[in-house]
Amino acid sequence: MNQHEIRTLKALMEYEAARTAPPETFPQLPDLPGGRYVDPTFYELEMAHLWRKSWLFAAHLDEIPEPGSFILWENIGQPVVIVHSETGSINAFYNTCSHRGAPVVTEPRGRKLRLTCRYHGWVYNHEGELLSIRDPEDFKDLDFSCRSLVRVRCEQFGKLIFVNFDNDAPSLLDYLGPIADEWREFQFDQCRLAARHQFVLNCNWKIAMEANTEVYHVKSIHPATVSPILDDRRNVNTLYPRGHNRMVAPRPAGAFQTTMMQKRAEMNEIASVGEIARTCTQSYGVFPNWVSPLGPQALPPLVFWPKGINQSILETWTLAPDWGDGPAPDMWTENNGEDLVQVLREDTEFGAWIQKSVESYGFKGVPLSYQEARIYYWHQNADEVIGRENIPTHLQVPSVIGADWVYPNDPRQAYLNLA
Repeated sequence: MNQHEIRTLKALMEYEAARTAPPETFPQLPDLPGGRYVDPTFYELEMAHLWRKSWLFAAHLDEIPEPGSFILWENIGQPVVIVHSETGSINAFYNTCSHRGAPVVTEPRGRKLRLTCRYHGWVYNHEGELLSIRDPEDFKDLDFSCRSLVRVRCEQFGKLIFVNFDNDAPSLLDYLGPIADEWREFQFDQCRLAARHQFVLNCNWKIAMEANTEVYHVKSIHPATVSPILDDRRNVNTLYPRGHNRMVAPRPAGAFQTTMMQKRAEMNEIASVGEIARTCTQSYGVFPNWVSPLGPQALPPLVFWPKGINQSILETWTLAPDWGDGPAPDMWTENNGEDLVQVLREDTEFGAWIQKSVESYGFKGVPLSYQEARIYYWHQNADEVIGRENIPTHLQVPSVIGADWVYPNDPRQAYLNLA
């Protein structure tokens, strides 16, 4: 961030602390329909549209570091193999042989000179091209050029590997928009993969994710973990195009060292990280399912995936600068990945209780506050991706947050004195 952006953020923090009501021009947010968390219709719409049209964080280059190395990725039910090609490119394909649909990879990860279907021995290179088949004399005029593995769009931001099932989607950089520029200080192209774990949660994936996109609950759920290190009244939310968002909240004066802060203090630093990330919680939501605080010692994304209407998968990641011969850092788990750290246990264990409650006859909808605007904006954007014409009226979210509240616009700045 440049100095003007830093001054603006600091001024916005003081504006937020001083206000006694939402900003005058901020819209009243209609209730979110409760069915968006429990209705099979909306879940199927998410599966058919949301996951198919968005860029999804799938892997890190350290998982496939050498030519021929691959990883099998099936987080939303589509079988995808991501492979490091001999040419140096990173490619993704449906794990589906063009002969009879059998998988060309059955191991979760590994290294292969060629991708060979075990069913009938059809062989493909790392570009997905069909190289050879068994008993070619039994086929008449088989055109190899039409029998390649089907590609899945695959692009990188630094060492992060994203996939997208929509051939008409914008590029990853266009999708990230201004966030890509803000992320350059964090050196995603240099940080190593230190830890990656998965946990099954007993709640809808949005319930789990939304606990990480607002600070309204911090005093209640995290009194000893997050509340001491985050000034929720000075939190500044920013909304970006395509449903992305950011929160920046300063650490209170005299904040004591929590376990998480102690973990960070023991780690190496990314020298290029700026003042805001060093003195505040600077966390990004990347539509549809990524939430991550980014700091000078670690880049620890939390990524949420559906596992049915009332279950989800939380994927915890830690990316960090080189830790040498010491133990690899892990921001989110304990006991070598067996357990979540306390702050995530506080959210996820309560999420199971929330799921029971939203399934009750008494749950009709969600009245959101100004502090929870990132949640409403996410749902508003989700309807745009799904297509409002595809969503039953009783499950729709009105589009009330206009472009005047989407970066680079921000009506709050009219109240600031930056002279």
